Amino acid sequence: MTDTRHTKVLIIGSGPAGYTAGVYASRAMLEPILVQGIEPGGQLTTTTDVENYPGFTEVQGPDLMVKMQDHAQAMGCEIIGDIITELDTSKRPFTAKGDSGTVYSADAVILATGARAKWLGLDSEEKFKGFGVSACATCDGFFYRGQEIVVIGGGNTAVEEALFLTKFASKVTLIHRRDELRAEKILIDRLMKNDKIVPLWFNTLKEVVGTESPLGVEGVITENVQTGELTEIPCKGVFVAIGHAPASELVKDSLDTHAGGYVVTKPGTTETSVPGVFAAGDLTDHVYRQAVTSAGMGCMAALDAERFLSEQDD
Repeated sequence: MTDTRHTKVLIIGSGPAGYTAGVYASRAMLEPILVQGIEPGGQLTTTTDVENYPGFTEVQGPDLMVKMQDHAQAMGCEIIGDIITELDTSKRPFTAKGDSGTVYSADAVILATGARAKWLGLDSEEKFKGFGVSACATCDGFFYRGQEIVVIGGGNTAVEEALFLTKFASKVTLIHRRDELRAEKILIDRLMKNDKIVPLWFNTLKEVVGTESPLGVEGVITENVQTGELTEIPCKGVFVAIGHAPASELVKDSLDTHAGGYVVTKPGTTETSVPGVFAAGDLTDHVYRQAVTSAGMGCMAALDAERFLSEQDD
């Protein structure tokens, strides 16, 4: 027999947005259920040192997520280790199917499934993630003061990250498989005028090399796409900046999306194109992508859901 759970508010996702929504929805006596998803804690669980979250001069990403989870639970949020595989937003109460077989029904839904950085898929890239390989310059650039680093990519993300990283690095090598960038012209102009940035055209990342104990990046090997020539570049950090992909698979056919799948919300709110369904965090945000902004949107989503439900009761 299928286990069915009903809640006033179902929160799907467990990063800063999801856990903060859990805190606020619990305080509003909505008795929310939060389903963690495939990566409990979200992207921060793959980040080591976090120095830009208010209240923590320095905290490990996974530790911060554990604290947020504990906080949400302490407020009364029920947290379930399950993965939502289907979501029906065509009628209320909304229904969601879990990978466990459980069916969740809810009067309101808060989507906080986040986004995932796109990676190249190299074994060496995976090996050094969090130990010199990153996908977030604003998160980790600070750790490379005075160091040489490389950025992989050729679009807006790569150019913005390269420019940002010049605040800290002594040299930034931008590696791109073509000889022209796909970024906005104003960004390209800034990059070309920056003495700290050296473009390496017609190259792709072949391998990240580094030390074993302690684990750390020492350089990269690139391959020229025209000649096959290999080049070794010394560096302490590798920033993969080939874009992010919002985790919007559940709702890509039922909610309005834009900019490659990010869920559209009404300006100044977390309301989506379906009344009673709210979205927060990196699922909706392709601009800031910070833990603190995600947490703020999680708060907004819970308050929006509370207001929606009280209007239904009137």
